[in-house]
Amino acid sequence: MDSLCKDHFLQRQYRKLDGGVLWSRNERNLDCTVTFQTHSILQRFMLHFDLLQLDCNDHLYVYDGAHATAPPKADLSCRNTKQQVGALFTRSNFVTLKYVTDNWGTDANGFKLVITAVKDPKHGCKEFRCKQREFCVSADLTCDGVDHCADGSDEDTATLCPDSGNGTHSGAWAAVAAGAAGLLALAALLTVCCYCRRRAPAPLTHLHLQQMASSNGAGGKGAGPAASPATRLPGNWAHPAGPRGYRAARPGRLRARAQR
Repeated sequence: MDSLCKDHFLQRQYRKLDGGVLWSRNERNLDCTVTFQTHSILQRFMLHFDLLQLDCNDHLYVYDGAHATAPPKADLSCRNTKQQVGALFTRSNFVTLKYVTDNWGTDANGFKLVITAVKDPKHGCKEFRCKQREFCVSADLTCDGVDHCADGSDEDTATLCPDSGNGTHSGAWAAVAAGAAGLLALAALLTVCCYCRRRAPAPLTHLHLQQMASSNGAGGKGAGPAASPATRLPGNWAHPAGPRGYRAARPGRLRARAQR
């Protein structure tokens, strides 16, 4: 409740909602007023408490309208219980709550208020219809863990919400298991990639080809000691010769071939 009572311009705006839960737990020195509005003028609000345990010096006022001026529809304090209050309905599409507390309280003091915008079926019901009172509520409010209809019909685990309860926990465990399996598969793939990179042969460089040409006799018959790696060797080092190496061509043979 305290988060809705911050002193800024949004506090003075009407908050439109289909349904929500308003919590308060041992909040002290509050003097807070907040107004809610339905999305349609054909709707009105239903309010019921899942928890109501106020201190005797604390008061929760419920007004049927957009302002906290007329006499309140309900003045709730320590003398009221959730069973005694039951469900409250507004006539308009506005509800205003004013919560006043003193500087003393315990952790047990507070309330949990469920606010739901409902519509009479005679105005047309394209959403979800509650069973007991047959009000229409937004379909987005079904199976969310909150009893918006005040009869449990929007959270019926037998027909409407089969995945609730134990199914929710099993689904969560299945998601965790799938995530763990995905991480293991990714780790295995990275391990294989690293192993393949280590096993791959190193590419032949210019220096390696020069060394191969020298070892295959590219320097000619009777060549001296192997040249240093930085020296360019004679012969066709890109295509190393056989065991006997290259033979130097004689000038006479070259001229004879040229005359032919």
